[in-house]
Amino acid sequence: MAKAVLFLTDGFEETEAITTIDILRRGGVEVVTVSLTDKETVIGKHNIIVKADAFLDDIINDDSFDMLIIPGGTLDYTEYDGLLNLVQKYNNKNKKLAAICAAPAVFGKAGILKGKRAVCYPGVESWLTGAIIENDIVVTDGYITTAKGPATSMFFALQLLEIIKGKEIADKVGQAFLVPLINR
Repeated sequence: MAKAVLFLTDGFEETEAITTIDILRRGGVEVVTVSLTDKETVIGKHNIIVKADAFLDDIINDDSFDMLIIPGGTLDYTEYDGLLNLVQKYNNKNKKLAAICAAPAVFGKAGILKGKRAVCYPGVESWLTGAIIENDIVVTDGYITTAKGPATSMFFALQLLEIIKGKEIADKVGQAFLVPLINR
């Protein structure tokens, strides 16, 4: 079974995290939620509490994940050295990475966006060091996928599902949600 890890810290954007988890799980991807805090429960930007499956230390040496995913909502993600190191490790192995909203700032701080096309929440562009800033809502350049923000969460999640499980499964899940294919 395909596996992905999605990171949570206090202030995460709930729509981006929950939509992504939901879409990927509906498509048959095992998603492990990982708290970057020292608490099992993580509080989202709008006070929605999510219980994480694991802590960073639990998965730091686990190479079985097909993708690392960072939802946005806060630039605090950039302050976790363990996350930055893991992103660099996956980048060095050309393994799939994804971030939405403010979270592509992690990729910028990790130094992995040089010459890569990317997008982020408006106003966060200065964090995307070396990136070629695009205008699309979701951009995949090689093994790195970025997206703009909450309203793009469904399209971000479906793009990740397509990358991990293929177009047929992503289209099937998207159709069940009544997502117009013309917008994907």
